[in-house]
Amino acid sequence: MTTARPADLGPAFRWAVGLNAAYVLVEGSGGWITGSLALLADAAHNLTDVAGLLIAWGAAVLAKRVVTARHTWGLGRATILAALLNAIAILVGVGAVTWEAVHRLSDPVAVPGLTVMLVALIGIGVNTGSALLFMSSRKGDLNAKGAFLHMAADAAVSGAVVLAAAGIMVTGWNWLDPAVAIAVSLLIAVTAAGLFREALHLSLDGVPFEIDRAAIADWLVQQDGVRGLHDLHIWPLSTTHTALAVHLVWQGADPDAFIDRVTDALAEAHGIANVTLQLEGRPCDRAA
Repeated sequence: MTTARPADLGPAFRWAVGLNAAYVLVEGSGGWITGSLALLADAAHNLTDVAGLLIAWGAAVLAKRVVTARHTWGLGRATILAALLNAIAILVGVGAVTWEAVHRLSDPVAVPGLTVMLVALIGIGVNTGSALLFMSSRKGDLNAKGAFLHMAADAAVSGAVVLAAAGIMVTGWNWLDPAVAIAVSLLIAVTAAGLFREALHLSLDGVPFEIDRAAIADWLVQQDGVRGLHDLHIWPLSTTHTALAVHLVWQGADPDAFIDRVTDALAEAHGIANVTLQLEGRPCDRAA
């Protein structure tokens, strides 16, 4: 039976944490000197990103720990909790930025557009580069997806700050600074809400969104010797590992060969590497 292994994200996390920690210092200083709320808001958001990246990195390390007598599935579920915490951190940061920006709209602060633009341009490079580090892993790992969304969202924020700075330089409208902060914060909130929903779903043992439970049930009953099934459960062990357990009413001659074939097929077609099949000559009491 094949076993899926999570990608080694250690180097990606090291580079992303280092780059973003350095940029927080640059952007925070720039925002403080210029008085730009957009820069200060983005710096605060980047600081939550550094914390989120550290959480996700720690979870990825925990996921590689071997199973123990007390944790028979290992500690892979830490990656789900990390994605959930990442989403919460983004939403909290968005709320704080939006609250301050709304108040700034009525009393906008004059900011030097050119300085703000230059700092934000650095941010585009840092955040885009950090996002690219997680791009290849984001589709199969919700923990990596959370890190990718964090970095991609920050790149979008920096891009919006550049546009706001350009607008201020051309028109002198200082209210563009808090207005852009609000608009980008709302966009980030929508993305973070989707991440929160998926992470919460997995933390409650929900079937991963990319897996069709009904299709798997139909496929199982079509296998040679299978006369029916019940107690089909599919749940996440981590953001990259999924488990399945099912009772199959089965009549055949070689149970070992049947189990090997089915488990291999589930691993290759659906990425479900931890499979438990209970073969029964007739439905057990739990089938009722």
